[in-house]
Amino acid sequence: MLDSRFGEDGSTFACVFYCGHFLHVACKTTRDTLKNELLDVLATTCLQCNDVRRCRNARHGSVLSLSQAANLMKVVANNSRSTVQLIEIELSKAYLYRALRCKDSVSNSIYCLANVYLAVLFYNTGHYQTAIDHCTLVTRSQDHSQCSSHVVQGELLPKIDGIIDNVLGLSVFYQYVRTAALNQQQQTQHVSVFTTQLFAHYLHIRCLSVMECHQLTQTSSTDELRRYKKRFHELQEMFTTDMLVLSFVSRTEYATSDRRHVIHCVQHVPQISHSFNTSELVELLQKSAVEHLTTFRRCEAQKLRSAHRIITTDFKALYAYKCGKYRRCLQLSEHNVRKLIGRDIGEMAYIPVFRDFIQLMDDDIVSLTGLWLIVVSKSVCNPSYIQREASHVEVSQLPLCLHMMTQCQMKLRHPAASLAQTLDYVEVARRRHAGHFDQLLLKLIERKILLYISR
Repeated sequence: MLDSRFGEDGSTFACVFYCGHFLHVACKTTRDTLKNELLDVLATTCLQCNDVRRCRNARHGSVLSLSQAANLMKVVANNSRSTVQLIEIELSKAYLYRALRCKDSVSNSIYCLANVYLAVLFYNTGHYQTAIDHCTLVTRSQDHSQCSSHVVQGELLPKIDGIIDNVLGLSVFYQYVRTAALNQQQQTQHVSVFTTQLFAHYLHIRCLSVMECHQLTQTSSTDELRRYKKRFHELQEMFTTDMLVLSFVSRTEYATSDRRHVIHCVQHVPQISHSFNTSELVELLQKSAVEHLTTFRRCEAQKLRSAHRIITTDFKALYAYKCGKYRRCLQLSEHNVRKLIGRDIGEMAYIPVFRDFIQLMDDDIVSLTGLWLIVVSKSVCNPSYIQREASHVEVSQLPLCLHMMTQCQMKLRHPAASLAQTLDYVEVARRRHAGHFDQLLLKLIERKILLYISR
């Protein structure tokens, strides 16, 4: 479903806009990398969806990059989890890595704070060892002289655990009681914040406690708790939240002896690349685009006031096949074929194959599209016509569903009788479909089924 921030009515324009934008960014990122300009535009799109101010150009320094990451993290912390918010988490990581790549990040407190926020995001998405590595960069750092200028903001933190939630609530209550007792004007600037180093120690302990394969870590919770307490007593200044966290930790399971087998050794500072891995972001952009396209199909069905005329799960089936979920894809495709098999081509919707949409297609359709364009270029010498033809390559719903149905049946090793029934559907579709690309795809399906049955 479309994220609620795009409007409950799921406007057709919004669905098409965000789908096209996400697929375009995914396509460009896959071919090259996530450019600064592309990252800023994508962040602007996500932030505008949350009625947040327009994204500033954050590529001129670590402070601005960190600020942009904070804007995205605040949105994620205040909303329930969805595909769009997972995209915002990845964008936050991208800005934090950009901040670390800036020349001024090493000489100021941005280095420690960016690593702590990266650890929080990796912890929140289940990458505990990576989170530990970023925490270690902070706790093993030799220079913390400027860390007091930047602190961990509680309002930016997603759900971590009950301890942090309780500490943030108690700190606000403590501030209220203190203000009332002393009859002073309330000051909130240091209420819901944590010292960067101490928070890194705590998050390190938290990661160790939730990792299933504890013996694979290089230290134990007990060892890290000892370092945590040592660092706590060495600090000259700290916040109420820091004291509350240590108090909770000392009374809980972290303070008990660790009886499991642990490798005890000196933990070295890990070598972490500051380059952002875009693979997860690309997958999330594609998934979100499919969600928007599915909502677009539903909008089409509602406008026609006849839901049986348009199937709304064609993009879901396409994405299920792309993710290797062949049983789910087969289930959706069979249902769609049964609904479409008796209709004329004019009653069906089309799926674009050109440009950014090609990344959703399987290898056979990609190859078929290339072959089709080669045939067009050989028969027509007009470059403008070829370009126009390339921009309008599309396939109707029935041939595409038959293609995915056939592919899944073969992937799942269905018996020949099952493919023979699909072949009958293909023959019916060939008599009803006049489009050249549709006919080419149906011919390919027929050929593959006959080869499968013959073997």
